[in-house]
Formats: sequence, structure tokens, C-alpha cells
Amino acid sequence: MLDPATIAKLRPKLDPFYRTVEGVLIGQRKLVDGLLIGLLTDGHVLLEGVPGLAKTLAVRTVAGALDLKFSRVQFTPDLLPADVIGTQIYNPRTGEFTVKQGPVFANVVLADEINRAPAKVQSALLEAMAERQVTIGENTLRLPRPFFVLATQNPIEQEGTYPLPEAQVDRFMLKVVIDYPSRADELAVLDRMGGLGTTTDVPPALSAADLEELRRAADAVYVDAKVKGYMVDVIRATRKPAEYGLDLGGLIQLGASTRAAISLLRAAKAGAFLAGRGYVTPEDVKAAAPDVLRHRLVISFEAEAEDLRPEALVKQVLDKLPVP
Repeated sequence: MLDPATIAKLRPKLDPFYRTVEGVLIGQRKLVDGLLIGLLTDGHVLLEGVPGLAKTLAVRTVAGALDLKFSRVQFTPDLLPADVIGTQIYNPRTGEFTVKQGPVFANVVLADEINRAPAKVQSALLEAMAERQVTIGENTLRLPRPFFVLATQNPIEQEGTYPLPEAQVDRFMLKVVIDYPSRADELAVLDRMGGLGTTTDVPPALSAADLEELRRAADAVYVDAKVKGYMVDVIRATRKPAEYGLDLGGLIQLGASTRAAISLLRAAKAGAFLAGRGYVTPEDVKAAAPDVLRHRLVISFEAEAEDLRPEALVKQVLDKLPVP
């Protein structure tokens, strides 16, 4: 368990980061927390929201506040896998192939509007996200560490989008849904961003060494065996709800994976650290569960017919399961 003195020393290191990011992003603390949880746990994050809600700006701002290498890939229907991971180039003078690395060779990769490209391009990221390496021809190349994919997407109901393959969706630790800002926040956005020449560039506020130290601290957060058991019950209840007394009536076609359980543990630990605690409570689990599970549950046609979203089913599970 992290002792209070260590928490008091390390947690304030994030304050300059928050101030820098919130100098550009207004009223998006939950979004910033979600991105930061991904960074602290070596997890990838998927942002979803309708166009115009600052998804791309959020990722660019967070990346700018980190002293790490950043690259952006704009996903389009004509994008090729080689445009993401790189390719081999033939040299006629030497008769040899050389590898040209793609934009995936960075610490923070923004996959902008990832669901605008077909599945073969989206799948080009699978090896990179899961194993932190890419294979180009006969060459297997390690990616720099740390390595994060922060992707944005518009809702599937929007025209010109492709659903992400389930295998890739499961590689995202969190899926954070961005909603419309409040009236007060929107007025503040107009005051800050409504003029010509407004800059959104931010200086680095967190070094790579600081981030690594914070990641080790978040990983050292204590989780009691009873809380771990509660996490496992939450995951298993999405697979066999009847065993837990949940009347979901076949609304969930496919429950959460074991990778989801690992993600829930890591996200709850990082959430506790952000809250200034060295231990995880059931409330940390409840706070992390929607972002960890909403993209991993495959709901049935009955649920879609009743206009039930995965978040609503996760809420039912959290409301009904006994808390340790």
C-alpha cells in the first residue's frame, strides 16, 4: 500500500498538468481523468462523441502537456495499413529493402476518427496495441516506450463510419463518451475560443520521468482481496447474470472478457491514486466500470429493440451486486 507521505509527495505532481490542460479544455475533467488513467496504467483510450465536442483537441492538448513524442493519423476510407505502421522501400542501387517507419512509432499516437477507415486499416493497429511492436515484411520492430493509442470516433449511427472489430475494441482499456457541455461551460468556451488567433498550444507540464514515477505509484495502490472479488463478480455477472440474481432476460449476448477484469483493476487503482488514496474502494470500482465495460458488452437484439445501451446494463449490475 502506498503510504500517505508518498501520496502527498507524488499526487501534487499532476496539478501543473491539470492546470495546463484545463487552460484549453473547459468543463472536461472527466475526460481528462479518463485519458490520464490510460496514461498511468499503460492502457489505450477510445473517445466517442458527435463532431464538434473537442475530441481531437482534447488528445492534442493532453499530448502537448506531456514531454513525449506525438504523432497523428487521420483515418479515412482510402487509408492503407502501410500509412499507419510503415512499409519497405526497395533501393535499386543496393538491391535491398529498407524499412520506412510509419507514424505509429511515437509515444502518443492520435488515431483520429478511427472508425472512418475500413477494418483492415483498423486491424493494422492490433499488433501495436497488444504487443507494442509491429511487423513490416520480415522485420519485427519494437515501439518506443511508453506507447499509447488515443483514438477518437463518431457514433456508429453517423454516416460514413465502420464498426470497429471486436478484437480491436477489446484492446482499448477505456471508452470515454463525451457529452455536450453545460450552459456555463459553453459560455466560457465562447469567451476563451471565440476570437481570431486563439492558440491551443500548451507547454509540457509532465516529463517522461515524472510519468513513469506516477505510473509505478498508481500500480502500487493496494487492493483488498474482497474488493478484487467484487471486481470479478462484476465481470462474471455480465456473462451469467442469472447466477447473481439479475433479471437481464438475455439482454447481453456476450459478456466482458478477462482482459476487462484486468482493465477494471488497473483503472480502479489509478482512480484511487488520482483521488489521493493508496487503496481502492468499491466506489472506485463503480466509477471505473462504465468506461471499462461499455465497449466490451455485446448486447442482444432484444436490448437494442428496447433502446437499452450497455451503460444501462452495467448500471443494473452495479446496483444489484452486494458491495463488500
